[in-house]
Amino acid sequence: MGDRNLELLEFHKIREILAGFTSFSASRELAVDLAPLSNEEDVRLRLSQSAEARRLLSLSPDFHIGEVVDIREMVKMAARGKVLDPKSLLEIRKTLAAARKLKKHLMNLQEELPLLSSLAGDIVALDQIEKDIDNCLSPNGDVLDTASSKLASVRRRMREVRQELLTHLQAIVTSPRGRKIAQEPIVTEREGRYVIPVKVECRRQIRGIVHDVSNTEATVFVEPWTTTETQNELRELVAAERDEIERILQTLSAEAGAFQIEIARNIELIAEIDLALAKARYAREARATEPIIVDAVRNTGAKGDESDGVLRLVEARHPLLGKKAVPRLVEIGRDCSVLVITGPNTGGKTVALKTIGLLSLMALAGLPIPAQAESRIPFLNGIYADIGDEQSIEQTLSTFSWHIGNIVYIINSATAQSLVLLDELGTNTDPGEGSALGCAILLHFLSRGTMSVATTHYTELKALAHATDGMQNAALDVDPVTMVPTYHLTVGIPGGSNALATASRLGLPEEIVSRARNMLSKSAQEIESLLTHLVTEQKSVESLRKSLEKEMNEAEQSGTDLKNRLHQLEEERRRIIKQTRDQVVREAAELQMIIRGAAADLRKEKSREKIERAKKALAEAQEKLDAEIWQARLVVETEEVDAGEGPIARGDTVWLKEANVPATVLSVFEDRGLVEVQAGKVRMTLRLDGVEKRIPSTGEVKTGRALIRTEMSKPGVFPELDLRGKRAEEIEPLLDDYLNEASLSSLSQVCIIHGIGTGTVRQIVREMLASHPLVSSFRPGEQGEGGDGVTI
Repeated sequence: MGDRNLELLEFHKIREILAGFTSFSASRELAVDLAPLSNEEDVRLRLSQSAEARRLLSLSPDFHIGEVVDIREMVKMAARGKVLDPKSLLEIRKTLAAARKLKKHLMNLQEELPLLSSLAGDIVALDQIEKDIDNCLSPNGDVLDTASSKLASVRRRMREVRQELLTHLQAIVTSPRGRKIAQEPIVTEREGRYVIPVKVECRRQIRGIVHDVSNTEATVFVEPWTTTETQNELRELVAAERDEIERILQTLSAEAGAFQIEIARNIELIAEIDLALAKARYAREARATEPIIVDAVRNTGAKGDESDGVLRLVEARHPLLGKKAVPRLVEIGRDCSVLVITGPNTGGKTVALKTIGLLSLMALAGLPIPAQAESRIPFLNGIYADIGDEQSIEQTLSTFSWHIGNIVYIINSATAQSLVLLDELGTNTDPGEGSALGCAILLHFLSRGTMSVATTHYTELKALAHATDGMQNAALDVDPVTMVPTYHLTVGIPGGSNALATASRLGLPEEIVSRARNMLSKSAQEIESLLTHLVTEQKSVESLRKSLEKEMNEAEQSGTDLKNRLHQLEEERRRIIKQTRDQVVREAAELQMIIRGAAADLRKEKSREKIERAKKALAEAQEKLDAEIWQARLVVETEEVDAGEGPIARGDTVWLKEANVPATVLSVFEDRGLVEVQAGKVRMTLRLDGVEKRIPSTGEVKTGRALIRTEMSKPGVFPELDLRGKRAEEIEPLLDDYLNEASLSSLSQVCIIHGIGTGTVRQIVREMLASHPLVSSFRPGEQGEGGDGVTI
């Protein structure tokens, strides 16, 4: 894109803002060096990583990469043999620990964050280096005794020798003789050796080496000869400790240096992850989103927002203006490839131009932009800007010459996949020639198919954009009453310059403004008046459009709410039906248990009168059970249908409203408004309006607009029971249950198949039948019925 174009559009300021959201120097360098990418897939990848980072921050708003330091240089030095100090080694340990934790955290979110977890997956965990540094160094950088057995041994001996030495010296200064010669009863240290402060006049009363004299020369610091050998041993131990510490640090440094390549790659990966997080933090701060990147080659046959080669910014805001930025909708490449922005001075034309260019640069660098997510930016091969006055005194160029030289460079460089931004096209020269030149330049870019945006005050350029296919006007609005700029961009109409109103607003004396207004030609005044009127009309149309959109959205929302409510009601209806059906099934099951219990008691009863009463009770219970079973099998489905056609006739199945059961029509008495029906074994006469017609062919009951479907099939009992192959202990319960079912199903005769065999099964069957209360008689089968292998 060229550094100069990035500078003109202030992209360097975006880099600085982004760098402020990074966490360590390596990612900060990536932010500062950020530039538009040359590969379309790389752009999409970076934007997708940014979107994932935003998702990560939504899950964990305070997520951070940890205590990471760019340790590449120190590890590089260690690889060359340098011994690192404890502080550097601790920074290595913290960074490796942070890398390990970052990898673990992101790998646990592989489904939600596939791209970031893929970066984290390449991080090499170097746990052993972490452990080795932890075993050797304390958090504040001291080398621990556990670093090596030799160091522990040397330090243990040092403590013993030091204690022995201090005890001996303390005994000297606290002895009667020592109290006389010592300036103070203390032991101190000079040049790494322990000494006692002796009065200068008593110097010759103690044999030893003088290591120092006080400033007042009243005290000499003496190392008694009796401690010299011990002091020498202590110095040797100190040197041994120092050598062992050096060896330990060298070992740790070499261990880190051996993984220079892996550590350098880890830092690069962490920096990429942190850069994505920095983009997400910036997006949260700037209310930015990732735009859709489309192909830069225009597809003239495409319809709707899916068109390639269309730059569309929805509610786009200049990223450097913060809350003062005014959202704008801009679209180039669908209906027009050249947009001419006009409007008053200080009205925001240059800001609008820079917004388009800067947001395009940001998107192509993989940055979220302060605009709505449906914004689309083509993958441009270049963004070229001619903005501002950069007159070169050294090159003795005029402002006009400088601009023309810049435009020549743009003409030679831009293609149909480029974006060209031209501020105040054709100015700084004769207005007539400048406007003609501006028109010719725009027509050149139009013929090349190069997306171009130009700002101007020239009426000729406004007229050209209005009359030329592929070009379009856009106006920066002003308040029609106060003439103060609103900074809103309205596409489709040209804007007035309002130079006189702007001059007056900025404080130019009114008499000068009035004189200038009188000097304007009548046609110029009429054009300005017309433009003002057009802007007012455009605002009215836009306001009406927004009002209609709002009403349509509200109507659509109401329809959605109604559908949701109907769905809820349908779900509630089905729930109630299921609850009712389940309750009936439970009651039917209880009745079935009662019947079986009563049948078992009946089988034991010998009194004929009691047997008859029990049979009657069983029949009543069975009738109630039949009704319960039928209701349990009821399936109700509601549909929007019309009521049944035609009158109720004999043979029709109807629905009894009061009893909530079906019945068959026996007779219809239309003159009296009555109908005779049979429900189960019960016959009754009801009013015609107490029943509803049922459709015989489908088993559907029509009740006004409600259609009730029923299933009434009841499984029958087969008139044969085959006991062949059954064990003796199985026969009695099977036969008893079968006879109960047969009786309840009103079977007057059944056949028990037992076979001939050894006769055991036949004997058990006939003995049980002889005593069973439900069996009035039985006999062997005849020749055509199965002979002695069955019992009837």
